[in-house]
Amino acid sequence: MIRLDGVTKRYPGQTDPAVDNLSLSVEDGEIVVLLGPSGCGKTTTLRLINRLIEPTEGRIFLNGEDVTQADPDELRRRIGYVIQQIGLFPHMTIEANVGLIPRALGWDKKRIQTRVEELLDLVGLEPAAYRRRYPKELSGGQQQRVGVARALAADPPAMLMDEPFGALDPITRERLQDAFLELQEQIGKTIVLVTHDLTEALKLGDRIAMLGQHAKLVQYDAPATILAEPADDFVASFVGAGAAMRRLRLVEAGSIGLEAVEEVPAGSPAVRTAQSLYEALDAMLRAGTAGVVVTDDSGDPVGSLSWSTIVRETPHPEPENRPENDSEADMAGGR
Repeated sequence: MIRLDGVTKRYPGQTDPAVDNLSLSVEDGEIVVLLGPSGCGKTTTLRLINRLIEPTEGRIFLNGEDVTQADPDELRRRIGYVIQQIGLFPHMTIEANVGLIPRALGWDKKRIQTRVEELLDLVGLEPAAYRRRYPKELSGGQQQRVGVARALAADPPAMLMDEPFGALDPITRERLQDAFLELQEQIGKTIVLVTHDLTEALKLGDRIAMLGQHAKLVQYDAPATILAEPADDFVASFVGAGAAMRRLRLVEAGSIGLEAVEEVPAGSPAVRTAQSLYEALDAMLRAGTAGVVVTDDSGDPVGSLSWSTIVRETPHPEPENRPENDSEADMAGGR
């Protein structure tokens, strides 16, 4: 859906390029996270995709079409854009903000109204209660939901998100991340998301593009591979200590070898097959047991999982020269 082919950005008066010969492909319906230290070119790369910044060299493709020479305004109408500051117009109602791009595309009023109602409902905001409000009347989390709705208004094939949850408090951020993943299951958009937060990248990304200075692509892999097999010392340092525990969040309890069980013993902790191994371990620790029963969504047992099985079936070789603690990892990763 999105492909960068040898894209470079040089600013006048600067010796080093901001983005240096970056080639990257994003598949249809995939969430790709651009991750790396501050100042490495993540946001610049994002803005190059929709040509808010013009590339010095290279080509950009959207759904197979070379858009490097396309009209930039037309291109941006085909790509949703969500930023950390949200960027809602304070003098416009929520309805007007969400309907901005459809109006620019010449949609009629009835079609815009229908689309606004659909999207507000989709992001969990009751249209009758919110459409006439102004941004200042909404919480930060609600405003961010409106920002996502606006980016989806013209049903673009792709979306760009620049630290969309970075300005929110931790509890609101986690809730919105969960809501975002549920929304993605329904809409299946192609998304490129920028973050400097490793935990967020692991949670949201189908693949993670680890960028070094000048947006050099150091590793491009699934989150579990990034944790288990860092490409070099730079990636290992950015991942930092605790990679094994982070990896447990990515593996579902029902995906590894389960022992047979016919019923859930009284008082035994239980987790669903789609829950993570991290949650299974947490259940064991809370109950003071060495195992947990794994059930399907109906609550019927499908097997049991022991502490030793988790250790045996999720090996994690520690890379050499790994930092000894998270503080060292944060410093090494530039966070």
